[in-house]
Formats: sequence, structure tokens, C-alpha cells
Amino acid sequence: MTRRPVVFIHGLWLHPDSWTPWTDLFAQRGYEPVAPGWPGVAPTVELARLDPDGIADHGIDAVVDHYSAIIAGLPERPVLIGHSFGGMIAERLLGEDKAAAAIAIDAAQIKGVLPLPLSALRSAFPVLRNPANRHRALSLTAEQFRYGFGNAVSAEESDALFERWTIPAPGRPLFEAAAANLSPHSPAEVATGNDKRGPLLLIAGGRDHTVPEAVVKATAKQYRHSSAVTELLEFPDRGHSLTIDGGWRDVAERCLAWLTEQGF
Repeated sequence: MTRRPVVFIHGLWLHPDSWTPWTDLFAQRGYEPVAPGWPGVAPTVELARLDPDGIADHGIDAVVDHYSAIIAGLPERPVLIGHSFGGMIAERLLGEDKAAAAIAIDAAQIKGVLPLPLSALRSAFPVLRNPANRHRALSLTAEQFRYGFGNAVSAEESDALFERWTIPAPGRPLFEAAAANLSPHSPAEVATGNDKRGPLLLIAGGRDHTVPEAVVKATAKQYRHSSAVTELLEFPDRGHSLTIDGGWRDVAERCLAWLTEQGF
């Protein structure tokens, strides 16, 4: 009996190795997990910090193409689990029928989502404040990480997560998402009306500053014209760090339970 592949997709500022506790758990539960980095991401946190140009200027389409190629090499369509911009990538790939199911955790907003809370603007401001950042890779400061990711955990834990997992991130995806509703061919557009796609679980953190709960709920509404399974799960007291902080296992176990409910 083959083990169902699961592809974990990281978002901006986190190295793919931050998924290691998840991949270990999913392997124990009978899946075949992999957590490949975005194009240009170095194999370790340290190397990624030394080579920010490696990931610079990669946009949403380039990342989708990168993961599409990875999926093409798997024995069957995988389950996708993405966080932040990784969640948006997972939604796009699911809409294109390249996955059996997807879980999008605090996913970046797709085209058609209109709410733009102030906290989301503040989280993105370090990148969006300078148009030249579209072609650069930038790092967060510990203070910026604390606001955007670690606001629902202690300052000590936030700082530890920052030191352990953060890497430079390309500015291009943020600019593309910001302009999505003004662009007729935005890379942030997802085939939300696809009735034949696999099931989708959207997860929201109630204290998330980077992708506030209002954005995730508005995303769920974009799928209202599809008869495919679309479900929303809320963690009221969790922030954007919910996949890597001390409560990660609660989120992972709920994901595993949902996949079991969907027949995986």
C-alpha cells in the first residue's frame, strides 16, 4: 500500500526546515511528507541568510511552477499543506487539480478578497514602503517578526523562533498580492469555482496580524460558488506563528483529523 505524499509549502520569511516537526508527525501517521523550499532557497537557515539574492525576485507564478514540477515527480497527487503565501500557493495548485486535497493555514489573500485590515498593512509595510523592494529579498527585524508572527506568544518565544527559523524573503509576492484586485491576470487569482477539485480546509488564527481572521473568512466566501468541500477552522487565540510555536501540534493534529474525515 502506497503512502499518500504530503507536500508542505512554507511562506515568506520562514525556512522550509521549520516544517520538520510536522513532517516527522505526518510520517509517523502513515504519510510520505516532503517540505521543499521555494526556488532559490538554500538548504539551511544559515546559508539562506548568507545568500538573500538566491530567492530575490521570485514571484507567485515562479513558485507555483516550482511546486508543480515537484508534484509531477510524485507517484500520485499529494495533499498540500501551506502556510501564509504557501497557503495561497496550495490553493492555486488545488484549483488547478494538481493536488488531492489542500490545507491553507493563514493563507495570503487571493484575488477577490477585499478586506485589508490595518494590522495586515503594518505587517507588509517593511516591504511595500519602497517599490524597489519588488526585486529584492528582505529580512525582518526581531521587532517586526514579533508584530507579524509572534504577537500571540511570549516575547522570549517570539525571539527564539526568529533566531531559529527566519530567512530573507522576496518582496515580489507581496507586491503581486497587493495589486491583485487591479490586475486582470493576477498570479494571485485562484480557480475558486472549480467543482471537481479536492477538499480544502482554510485555517484562521484569531490573533493573526499578518493574515487576520477577516481575510481568511473573506477567502472562504470566494469559494461559495463551488460544490467541492470547503471548510473553515478557527484558532481564536493563535497568531501567524501557529505552525512553528509551542502550540503547533494542536494545529497539526486538527489537520490530521480533518484529512481522516476526508478519507485520507
